[in-house]
Amino acid sequence: MIWERIFHLRAKGTTPRRECVAGLTTFMTMAYVLVIIPQLLATTGMDQGALFSATALASIVATLVMAFYANMPYALAPGLGLTAFFAYTVVGEMGYSWQTALTAVFLEGLLFILLTVTNAREAIVKAIPPNLKKAISVGIGLFITLIALNNAGIVQRSPGTLLTMGDLLRPESLVCLIGLFAIALLLHFKVRGALLLGIVFATLAGIPLGVTRLPEHFTLLSAPPSIQPIFAKVHFDVDVLFSAEMALVVLTMVFVDLFDTLGSLIGVTHRAGLTDAEGNVPGLKKALLSDAVGTTVGSLLGVSTVTTYLESAAGVAAGGRSGMTALVVALLFGLALFFSPIFLSVPPAALSAGMLMVGLFMISAVREIDFQSMGQGLPAFLTVVMMPFTYSIANGILFGMLSFVILQVLTGKAREVTISMYIVALFLLLKIFL
Repeated sequence: MIWERIFHLRAKGTTPRRECVAGLTTFMTMAYVLVIIPQLLATTGMDQGALFSATALASIVATLVMAFYANMPYALAPGLGLTAFFAYTVVGEMGYSWQTALTAVFLEGLLFILLTVTNAREAIVKAIPPNLKKAISVGIGLFITLIALNNAGIVQRSPGTLLTMGDLLRPESLVCLIGLFAIALLLHFKVRGALLLGIVFATLAGIPLGVTRLPEHFTLLSAPPSIQPIFAKVHFDVDVLFSAEMALVVLTMVFVDLFDTLGSLIGVTHRAGLTDAEGNVPGLKKALLSDAVGTTVGSLLGVSTVTTYLESAAGVAAGGRSGMTALVVALLFGLALFFSPIFLSVPPAALSAGMLMVGLFMISAVREIDFQSMGQGLPAFLTVVMMPFTYSIANGILFGMLSFVILQVLTGKAREVTISMYIVALFLLLKIFL
């Protein structure tokens, strides 16, 4: 069978049907990027229609590289955090044109390709202690849980208590809870594709509740908007690009993308049981090169930094283990270009139900963390709590790694820390002070 020759399904303990269900599940949980990314970038003056097509195309290219080159079940798309940084900081606050900001993304992509080819990024990941790798998985689980609860209105911001309970009887909250319990029941009865089916059920439940909004004038097939207004608009102004301020922009993108991507890859791979005996990610270099290529190509298409998405965990939870999962995601992004009214009708509340269940799956790794040793336990604890409490995967990794190195040095175990770990700690300190 062709799929077996390409993706080695039997060796990975999976089947074509399971991979297709996993790809569908991953796509359904991250389809929102085709709405949010264009809206964010459009605030810079870029054409929103072109951004929709460019977002889909960048996701397709990067995810196909992940599928066929890395043979991993991860999906890629422009990252939300770095897109907000692109739109609101680089263009909004610093006053650069969106063309110059795209050039910064292009340079970041080239730098990441260099770091990946020279094994620098892979060395950084392998330097992370196993305890911290497990903590990263738990922290990501809590992080996406907080996002899902907030998106569904179950948890809300509060002036007096920072966070508070939302109105559980509001339609969005009800749709999320309906989907959550539907997924739980399907998983209890070991139904394959439980996450996807639960999201579909929640979407249907949202119709009478007014949460699922079907298009008023439904068009089955429509041509994708042209990307011409934003295609290949990188702007090489030497005076601007080699200024200290632009260097800070590129470095910030590098730091955030590096640790967001590493966090996603480590967390999702650990959850999938694809790590080796030392907790390392097999084929990590190929996976990292996939997002580096995606970022470079994405900047030419007209979008911000492409990264591996946390929502890949949904497909992994549904049984995805090979690049065939990523291939299905890429194909669905291609279909989305022509059938956008269909997938855009899935409300965020229904997606939140799937994200909550993924959060449950990922925090299960907490049982494997050693909290008895303070030198291991405190860094793991800080990694876990700082992700949701600072709303950043990168911050969780920063606190965890720095505290690990500091404690090892202070407790006389400096020689047990690898050179790579010291280099990582140095870069993290630079991120703090820059």
